[in-house]
Amino acid sequence: MNNDSRTRTITALAWCLTWGEKHNLSQDELSRLKKMQQALADKRKNESDYSHVVPDEMQHFVKLAERLYDDIDEDYKPKTLSELKDKYPDLWKEDTTPIGLVYGGATKIKQYVFEAAKLNDIRGASALLDRINLDDIPGFFGAGRHPRRMREWLNNNGFAELVQALIPELIIYSTGGSLLAFCPAALTDKLANAIEKRYTHETLTANSCAVGDTFRLLEFRFGLLQNPIENTLWLEEYKNKQNNPIIKAYFDQSSESDPEEKFWQRKNFNELVGKLANQFTHRRNGNASPTKRPTRSYPPMFETHPYLQRDETDNRAAVAETNLPGTPSFSDALARKVIVGQRSKRDRQQRRRWYKKFRFSRQSGQEELWSPGYFPSWVTRFHKFLEQSASDHQYYQITQGDPVTEAFSLREIGNVSKLRGFVGYIYADGNNMGGYLRQHIRTPEKYREFSEQVLNATQNSVYIALEKHLKPRRLNNLNDPDNAHRNGQWIYPFEIITIGGDDVLLIVPADKALDVAKTIGEEFEREILKGSIIFWQIYFLHWLVESGLHTLIRYFFFREGYSLLKLSTFRLNTPYNPEKVHRYQGKNPSEYTSQCELSMSAGVLITAENTPIYYAQELTSQLLKSSKKLAKELKRNYNYYGGTVDFLVLKAVTMIASDIKEFREQGLTKGNLKLYSSPYTLHELGGLLQTVEALKKAKFPKSQLYQIRSLLERGKHTAILNYRYFRVRLQQGQPELERNFEKAWCQPKDENNHGNLAPWMSIKPKETDAEAEKTIYETIWRDLVDLYPFLVEDEPTLANQGEQQEQGVKQ
Repeated sequence: MNNDSRTRTITALAWCLTWGEKHNLSQDELSRLKKMQQALADKRKNESDYSHVVPDEMQHFVKLAERLYDDIDEDYKPKTLSELKDKYPDLWKEDTTPIGLVYGGATKIKQYVFEAAKLNDIRGASALLDRINLDDIPGFFGAGRHPRRMREWLNNNGFAELVQALIPELIIYSTGGSLLAFCPAALTDKLANAIEKRYTHETLTANSCAVGDTFRLLEFRFGLLQNPIENTLWLEEYKNKQNNPIIKAYFDQSSESDPEEKFWQRKNFNELVGKLANQFTHRRNGNASPTKRPTRSYPPMFETHPYLQRDETDNRAAVAETNLPGTPSFSDALARKVIVGQRSKRDRQQRRRWYKKFRFSRQSGQEELWSPGYFPSWVTRFHKFLEQSASDHQYYQITQGDPVTEAFSLREIGNVSKLRGFVGYIYADGNNMGGYLRQHIRTPEKYREFSEQVLNATQNSVYIALEKHLKPRRLNNLNDPDNAHRNGQWIYPFEIITIGGDDVLLIVPADKALDVAKTIGEEFEREILKGSIIFWQIYFLHWLVESGLHTLIRYFFFREGYSLLKLSTFRLNTPYNPEKVHRYQGKNPSEYTSQCELSMSAGVLITAENTPIYYAQELTSQLLKSSKKLAKELKRNYNYYGGTVDFLVLKAVTMIASDIKEFREQGLTKGNLKLYSSPYTLHELGGLLQTVEALKKAKFPKSQLYQIRSLLERGKHTAILNYRYFRVRLQQGQPELERNFEKAWCQPKDENNHGNLAPWMSIKPKETDAEAEKTIYETIWRDLVDLYPFLVEDEPTLANQGEQQEQGVKQ
């Protein structure tokens, strides 16, 4: 356990126990409570003794919180409730002060973010939610960038009791769009109401939800306990009733078969979080709360009228017409998205004057003009990452000192794509997060460490992928009057919509979309393992010193050949069979002997820059769902925990009339022939990109590429015959094509079959699948043809890219 995180949790528990069930404390009580907080903070920094600083009447509560961690071993699993009650009577008393726990955040996020059609409005909506999630709500506790401003807001909006009652140590996590925090018992509903009101106050229309409950001290270690404690269903009773459908559904949260382990996976801090999550869903769906809270504390409601002019979203009445290009009319909610989007991209000051000129907030009845506040853009954070990793000089080398600006529109991102006018949407999300939480994360401090580690790994993986594949690119041949002045300028060729928790949504040039998605998945696993290694290395070293085992430090940390990878809780040493998992057999993946237990799946949509964003986002979500489905199947059937990617090249908006799954089943499946192979594992995706490169080097005629694709529908043998005919007539590149396509993808599964299947791959039906009568044949040829125009062989060098783009600017 991280000592700093442990002390923060002890401070939070002691603070809530000392505060009691009061709404307010006197100045004298508050002063002594602050002394206790400071003493524990000093102990966290320099291991100093706090007993002479903490007031006597508060030392009892500090010792209670410490007993929960120091006296109860992490592996302690009491067989009976009487054993638990007799061993720790002071931690379970009917008159013990309960401790509050609050969980909340934004809901229906996509509905709010993608309500508008323009990229700037979407960017602003996402940035505004990020600011509330990462700055405003932590500011209630005295954390974040502007705690003083948040304390003033609490005072001015009827939440003055929270100002003194909340401290930074109470936060368990506040990443990924949600908050989990301790709270004095009497103020849980007050804090939940403040969270909901803050979202409505700032966004006007975004949905949010927050719930709170109180628990006894011992429940933070052993899950929900009844009062009296003897009424709690415990281990022996569970074993006797484990076949009861209700009990079975409650405790069967993983593939674990041992009943005792199932019980302990449920009876821990996770059970408290699960109760709050159920209350959150119950309240979010509009149901009545068990307390006296209203259904929604501050519901966003805006009157409309059939004869009033609507804003650009056509959902609310407009309050003013602006002097922006096209003179759009904005409602106050939309105006906030627009101004935040402009500020997050550091748009020119004169282009933002419209907001003050038309005074939107005052026309909506507020006394003061709403301020968007300050928040760093994703490009600013990316630049900071480059500086910290000492890679900024190499990244900006191609610009030769010229300034680099953000991309202001999808048109600019499409402008710098190899196939001009096309962009790639990437939507990625973590795999096995819930399962890992249930099996390994069982205490508040581990929740805190896990959320920070996942957020850092997600952000770093995105930054590494962008730094590797998307160097600055120069705009040219922009003809739009609003963008023509930007010709010749260098831009960051990407748009990060959001990075929250374990999910990512970004837009990149089409030619690098799959490379970026693949690198994000690979680097996420590396970053997770790296963070885990560092944590356990520090913890292990600290334990050796504390235990007086100094001689073992040299043995473990300095002897040749020792690897700390074995200490990582995220690493699985159970291998999988790569021949059963990966269809690409060009080379064995490096990670198949040991894997990271957490990974990332992604959906990638390559489409025209003018494709409606809400439609592109919907298709990308479907691709992500398909990708995660494959990841679950491979994990269940073959013990594969790695990442997966599904992608689609959308040449026209009318290409798909319904959804992608139906399109593939009805349009790309002919009996036992599948004319597609998506989704792919990360290893397979790398092989697919190498195969495209092999086709380029072989200079396979484009007309023949498309002809073979058209012949796939005529049957397996017709396609095989035509492929062989065209392949043997190639003037060059036959060995590369044979190595990277035929032998890598199209080898028969039967070892005794030495025939040639190219361009098909065979999938043997499972022995347990009674319905499967025929071998299924699928092909990557359609994907190869779709990707062929988009992929470049190498990243342009400083000289040739600069020359080419300068010529484009002159033209």
